[in-house]
Amino acid sequence: MKFKQRIYLFLSLLVWAYSQILVAGEVEVLHWWTSGGEARSLDVLKQKMVEQGHSWKDFAVVGGSGDKAMAVLKSRALSGFPPTATQIKGKHIQEWGKLGLLTNLDKIAAEQNWIEILHDFVNDTMKYDGHYVAVPVNIHRANWLWVNPELFKQAGVSIPTTLKEFWLAADKLKKVGIIPIAHGDQAWQNSTVFEMLLLGMTSVEFYKKAFVELDKESLSSEKIIDVFVAFRKLKNYMDENIADRDWNTATSMVINGKAAMQIMGDWAKGEFIAEEKQLGKDFLCIPMPSTSKTFSYVIDSFIMFEISDTDNKKAQASLVKNILDKQFQKTFNMNKGSIPVRKDIDVDTFDLCAKASRSTLVADSYANVLPSFSYGMATSIYTQDAIFDIVTDFFRNEKITPKQAAEKLTRAIEDSF
Repeated sequence: MKFKQRIYLFLSLLVWAYSQILVAGEVEVLHWWTSGGEARSLDVLKQKMVEQGHSWKDFAVVGGSGDKAMAVLKSRALSGFPPTATQIKGKHIQEWGKLGLLTNLDKIAAEQNWIEILHDFVNDTMKYDGHYVAVPVNIHRANWLWVNPELFKQAGVSIPTTLKEFWLAADKLKKVGIIPIAHGDQAWQNSTVFEMLLLGMTSVEFYKKAFVELDKESLSSEKIIDVFVAFRKLKNYMDENIADRDWNTATSMVINGKAAMQIMGDWAKGEFIAEEKQLGKDFLCIPMPSTSKTFSYVIDSFIMFEISDTDNKKAQASLVKNILDKQFQKTFNMNKGSIPVRKDIDVDTFDLCAKASRSTLVADSYANVLPSFSYGMATSIYTQDAIFDIVTDFFRNEKITPKQAAEKLTRAIEDSF
């Protein structure tokens, strides 16, 4: 072997050895955070892992509701090759827990004192069969209305705080040629709008009875028919190009002055932030009219799969710990638009939307905190899919009457469990 070849081989081995020391382990993370604000938020976690010597294998699947990501996950996990971690929500955690594929996080939970630093409803959501199998990232409030104040000013319209004011504002905006509501006709977005109207038109007690306890009498009541009537009415204030429009594209309409409002969770704020828009000047966050005291929650979380590689298991443990690190919680949630999942983090440096969220969350000892059925927090994935199907069929087919839709919804929910 020639001298130059020996030197080359030596240097190659040196680089390889150094890389093995530098990279402690690899995490493959399946998620659907692909919009501008979401990707920016996730980068904070990626960088933290790399700084600790781990490698990050990104497994992104486009789709705001995560349904496409879940289809990919099922294929991977049931074939025996699950990723290290997967973004997931609510009751879906328990569905995966039943399969026996998730790793036990009790040791890390005890080390970081999750039982004390997390809200009770968050702790409960992260467990299967009494053991922690998922780590929470943030808490989103779903019942927000995002407003372009300049368009309201042009139309001479006041910002609505009640549903009555909301309908009056929508009428005035439409009359002067402004699209009142930015929306995307996707099942989860349709369900979101239906749910927010429901919250504004009924009560916390009714919601719990109907969509948490799945009480047949509540589901088949006149109140549900009234919500379907309002839901159909709302479509009149949307543009004609809503078919399969992504949520962040709808948000861009509000950002760019093409629509006055969007009904969407506070992840929408991340899009405004990514576009360097100023809260209070370029956009406003208003609780969905007639729901100012209600907090409809969505918890972003990651389930952790059982893996065998020793180094990768260490990397997985680091990922879990990093997610609940105080500084990460602050930075991530400021970018994402949500609030920290830890109770012991002060939100004084956060914006007014986040402060309002935290205040509403803890008010009256969490009395008005509700799990969102549109994001898998309140029901099983099967019941969630049933709601999606009925609500979207009604939204797209004007031949279905509100009464028929309410009857179908009751039957579909009953058949789902």
